[in-house]
Amino acid sequence: MSANDPQTPRRILVADDDPAILRLVTAVLQKEGFTVVQARDGREAFKILQTDANFVAGIFDVVMPHIQGPELLRYMRTEKRLMRIPVMMMTAEQNPKLSTESFAAGAVVFLPKPFTTTQLQTMLRLLIGKAKM
Repeated sequence: MSANDPQTPRRILVADDDPAILRLVTAVLQKEGFTVVQARDGREAFKILQTDANFVAGIFDVVMPHIQGPELLRYMRTEKRLMRIPVMMMTAEQNPKLSTESFAAGAVVFLPKPFTTTQLQTMLRLLIGKAKM
């Protein structure tokens, strides 16, 4: 079962507490042919990941209520069935420590907000390129 297998649903988990960002990212991903599973915060994303590992990628906000993006990613790296899922982190915070922390936790790409649709699509291609099973 590979990421390029037409039988494999191309599902991406998107977690962001900002509804506008969630809508934008979802719209771009759907236009690119992905199925999006939305989480409104880190806790919701965590609950989804506990029962569902069938994602080609994850896109998480760094700063979310309950469970932050890097914390979510560290959890994924401890679970064999979730380890293979590449994750993009995004944040509006201007703190360079956050990108360092995200990469340390295992993020593949980092996208500062605000971003353009083109920037998101470029990062998405990098992310999916890492989704080799």
